Parts: sequence; structure tokens; C-alpha cells
Amino acid sequence: MKYVAIIGTVGVPANYGGFETLVENIIGENASKDVSYTIFCSGKSYAERSNFYKGALLKYIPLEANGIQSIFYDMLSLIKATRKSDVILILGVSGCVFLPIYRLFSKKKLIINIDGLEHRRDKWGKWTRRFLKFSEKMAIKHSDVVVTDNKGIQDYVTEEYGKESVLIEYGGDHVICDVGEEEKEVLERFCLKKETYSLALCRIEPENNVEMILKAFSESNEILAFIGNWHNSEFGERMQKVYGGSANIRLLAPIYDLKVLNVLRSDCKYYLHGHSAGGTNPSLVEAMYFGKPIFAFDVVYNRETTEGEARYFKNEQELLALINEKDEEDCQRNGKAMMEIAGRRYRWSVIANKYEQLY
Repeated sequence: MKYVAIIGTVGVPANYGGFETLVENIIGENASKDVSYTIFCSGKSYAERSNFYKGALLKYIPLEANGIQSIFYDMLSLIKATRKSDVILILGVSGCVFLPIYRLFSKKKLIINIDGLEHRRDKWGKWTRRFLKFSEKMAIKHSDVVVTDNKGIQDYVTEEYGKESVLIEYGGDHVICDVGEEEKEVLERFCLKKETYSLALCRIEPENNVEMILKAFSESNEILAFIGNWHNSEFGERMQKVYGGSANIRLLAPIYDLKVLNVLRSDCKYYLHGHSAGGTNPSLVEAMYFGKPIFAFDVVYNRETTEGEARYFKNEQELLALINEKDEEDCQRNGKAMMEIAGRRYRWSVIANKYEQLY
């Protein structure tokens, strides 16, 4: 039996982001009987604190898992995880500044998923980016195994640090569910008709090319449904003010009900993915399972995820041309390729097994 501790996430049940969804899906039915998981969770994020979930033991740390507290949250989790684990899986690098000290008293096997090159994200200030770069350096130096989620990031680690990493992406098959009963009601709720609208879904941040997508659709008659946290930032509020009144643009609040979200994904005409940073994005992987044509921003991460089989845009004009293009044969090819790639590469049973091979 291998005893594996997972640290660096808000926790499970998953209700936050990509790493949480990863943990949710490598435990439980996708885990082998030879692995026993302990998941460290933020006590600040769960009103109800269960001791077990999907067969995993849950431990709670009385700190926030995000923001400045994340550094101390990860440090404390790491210390507590050391006693009763054979392997520690660290998701993200914010607490890895502590590793030089940790290595003075522990030789525990550390597997670190370094996430999506956080230090390159425009949303962080200069000093935050420097801190994240240093944390990344410490993670790679002191880990036993580095995990990267995209070939683009794997190449970066090799070129920047001269260290090999293991490529493990994300699954997306957890989104598959029957939505037949909800379909009519959901479409009516959002004033949409089947296969007459494009769909976008992301955090409302400049690096996700939100404004580029909105501008392109404002110059088109095509309908856009765009799901995001519009009221969490000045940028989002500005986008809401400028584009919220457009007749063909629906700016929708975040949707956490998987069945509602899946109606919108399964009934859209095109799926738009504007992310410019990070590696393999979970929302893109999930969208690929619905077999819809995908238009993605043209960066190496998105090309690697879609194996070059999607359609790509670099600016507003290129996106507008894709929106207005009426090539049904190409759209069918695009959607079919996305579903085939997703089924072949992005299944949680495969992802869970890849992690277990490292333990």
C-alpha cells in the first residue's frame, strides 16, 4: 500500500478550479486499491468538514488556500503530510519557497505539478511574478518528479532548467451526463436556440482575450453566450458596461450546475477558447468532449491540447473571419476531431493511472 498526501488545493469536494477537479477525479473509482490518499483542505472553504470523501482521508488547515495565505497553507500542509505518507503530491508552486528548508529534515518523495507558468501571467505585478518564478525554481530543484500538463510547458522546463518532466494532462469525461430533461428549460431561460449561438467560458481576465472575443462578436450578427465572473474585477465591470447591452451578446454569470452548463455546451454552434497563458486548460478539455467545432487562441498550449486540429485566431479580425465562415464540412471535421482526441487522451482513468505510476 502506498500512502499519498495531496497538498496545494482548496480541497474536495471540488468547487473551485482545475487542481481541485484533478484531485476529485484521481481518487474514488479511478484510484487503485493499492493507493491510500490523504487530501489537505482549507478549513476556511468548507462549512461541513467530512473526515472521508470517496475513500480519501481529509485533513483541514485553518488558512485560505489562495492569496498570500496560500504560501503558509502549503507549508503547514507539507509539514503535516510528512509523518504518515510515503509520497507527497504538490499541486502548484506557491509554497515551494519552503523546500530548501524542508529538504534539511526530510527526504520524502515529492512529486510537483508546476501548473501553468504563473510567473508569466499579466495579472500579477512585478514582485509577485519574481516570487512565483523563484518558487518554480525551488520546486523543480527540490522535487523528485516534476509533472507538466502540456508539451509546451514540458519543453520550457527542459530548456530553462535542463530537467526532464513527466507529461500528465487533465481528464474531461466527468462532464458526460444526460441533459435531455433540462434542455428545453435551460435554453428558454437564457433566450437561446439550439445550434444558433457560440459559447465562451472563462475567468474574466485580459489574458483570456475576453475583449477580443466580445469585439469580434459586436461586429457580427452571430449570437454569443459568454459565461464568466463579470462582477469580480474592474475589467469585468467595464466589459459588462460596454458589451452587456449588445443585442447578440449574452453575458452570463458563472454556472456551477453541471447539467445546465452541459446543455449550453452540447447545444452551441461553436466553442471559443481565448486563453493565452497556462498549459492544458481543463475547460478546453471538457469542451472537446461535446464534439463541437472549437476556435482557440493561437498559442502553443492550445495547439498542443487540440493536436492542431481546431481552428485558431490571433486577433479580432481572424476570429471574425472564422465566425462568418460557412464551411459546414470543415466544422464537422473540427468537432469530430475534438471528440476523438478527448476520448483518446483526456480520460480520468488514464490520468489517475499515470499519477499512480509515479508513486
